[in-house]
Amino acid sequence: MRILIAAAGSRGDVAPYTGLGAALRHAGHDVTLATTDAFAPLARDAGLAFRSLPADPRGRGAVTDKRELMRSAAAFIAELGQGFADAMTEGTDLLLLSTTTAPLGWHLAEATGTPTLGAYLQPTAPTGDFPPVVTGSRSLGRTANRLAGRFALHMTDRLYAQAAARLRHRLQLPPLSAARTRRRQERADWPVLHGFSTVLVPRPSDWRPGLKVVGNWWPHHEATERLPARVEDFLDAGPRPVLIGFGSMAGGHGERLSDLAVRALRRAGLRGILQTGSAGLAADGDDLLTVGDLPHALLFPRLAAVVHHAGAGTTAAALRAGAPAVPVPVTADQPFWAERLAALGAATEPIPFGSLTAERLADALDRVVGRQTYARAAATAARHMATEDGAGDVLKTVERLTGS
Repeated sequence: MRILIAAAGSRGDVAPYTGLGAALRHAGHDVTLATTDAFAPLARDAGLAFRSLPADPRGRGAVTDKRELMRSAAAFIAELGQGFADAMTEGTDLLLLSTTTAPLGWHLAEATGTPTLGAYLQPTAPTGDFPPVVTGSRSLGRTANRLAGRFALHMTDRLYAQAAARLRHRLQLPPLSAARTRRRQERADWPVLHGFSTVLVPRPSDWRPGLKVVGNWWPHHEATERLPARVEDFLDAGPRPVLIGFGSMAGGHGERLSDLAVRALRRAGLRGILQTGSAGLAADGDDLLTVGDLPHALLFPRLAAVVHHAGAGTTAAALRAGAPAVPVPVTADQPFWAERLAALGAATEPIPFGSLTAERLADALDRVVGRQTYARAAATAARHMATEDGAGDVLKTVERLTGS
């Protein structure tokens, strides 16, 4: 079967689909990953065909203000919609759509008659269990949570409205608003599989049929891959270090964050690994190491703790490794995942990015490394996650939908 996975956004919005795609390929399917050019190497390293989506996610990691985030998202969606139709390959048998690509992919599927399946990394359907993940707010009560969830979808539809209208015109489809398109998908119980663990988000009982939580899809890396020798040497040279990194977030804050991280580590008496990321973290010293991108699955089990921005992928990777965390959420869905980690007892209370200081970080590191309750909670969650097979569940659903 020829499967096209369409995903767009930051690295964390794309990398999990490389592992999912590789699992589908190993099952005998012909898999293409349609994403932005920056992530073409990720697709090819996973043995997947690559199809370019016309948008540039770079620079979004510098956004820390919610209004600026909305403006940045609107610009990104406009770019994405301009050439989205070109990503569709002739003869595609199934289209897998991410949270960011579904509102465009629905129109493409309508024009071509191609079956579709949602493959989401965030819970977007309204529920009384929690407020919309993008708001970063605490529970408002069941009724208010559901109303806020509907409003969040309304705002999403507004963001996609212009791009969707242009795409429908190009595909020679009759006009149909983004909101009506969504309602049509909901009434049809359009299937969506969610690639996160039930230990973090159990499936809400008030979700409509067709929505399922299956467990994480992990970024692909070769079974023979090893950490670089200098990283192994550093890990072997002393007690387990703490990793500090902000992934694709905090662009332009590198100098301040690097200085802050070093002061916090030394105040807490801990060795540290700084992951460069979009912020450009860097530091030198016998008790410090600066690294670039490394497979979380190889590095995180060797750490005492992880200080991170609480993106969905990094949150799950640390939990899977049994590594306790100090979450420092920046924007978007990150406060939601940070609160979920803390509620599990596997992380300290989140430190909002704008409130981060060396003193607050050092105090949090003292607690997360010094008290074994955090590590025990992370280890319990890791055992639960080991029972889930997110990619396997997608494969079963794909084969059931297509009769293959």
